[in-house]
Amino acid sequence: MKTIVIAPHPDDEVLGAGGTLLRRKTEGATVAWLIVTGITTGTGWSEEKIKQRADEIKRITALFGFDSVFELNFPTTQLDQVPMSDLVAAVSNVFKTFEPEEVLVPHPSDVHTDHRMVFDAVASCTKWFRYPSIKRVLAYETLSETDFGLGTEQGFRANVFVNIEPYLDNKLRAMDIYASELGAFPFPRSHESIRALATLRGAASGFKAAEAFELLRERL
Repeated sequence: MKTIVIAPHPDDEVLGAGGTLLRRKTEGATVAWLIVTGITTGTGWSEEKIKQRADEIKRITALFGFDSVFELNFPTTQLDQVPMSDLVAAVSNVFKTFEPEEVLVPHPSDVHTDHRMVFDAVASCTKWFRYPSIKRVLAYETLSETDFGLGTEQGFRANVFVNIEPYLDNKLRAMDIYASELGAFPFPRSHESIRALATLRGAASGFKAAEAFELLRERL
């Protein structure tokens, strides 16, 4: 199995699929991490923050044991200003290089514009006759994004559940690496919220802790 997780921003991969990624590695899968956005001094970020982000990516890579990491470095929070053709071309290049079988992508109903742009770009790169390696596309849910949309379109529908009970503690340790993204409960990106969602998804599927996905496409 070759799995790729697409993260609009570093930390989305942990929130949405951290336990599943740890499980995939334990099962012997080859796992890649695609980070779509980056930060630079040119877009107003300090050298200190840039170094911190690079260290976070390095530590996350080590914790998960990612086999490949791809950084596209499009401007964070500004993907709506990037031509969609540029996003599609960049994602396409990664897919043709890595040849994933399983694709984990943010949900299209997420409130963050970056997440929606990323979903649309990835969706353009899942045609079987262009990317024949892809067997399964799953949308993950992101605390503070998937559950905050106000649109009337179809929201997240959990129909795939992955048992992450053995991996939940390490998922939380991974989130600790992004300390600046965490807050005190009831802030949605908190240990309590992450555990609560895992418990809820577990209760819906017969596990003590689970991550939920929406199956968008599967070829058997």
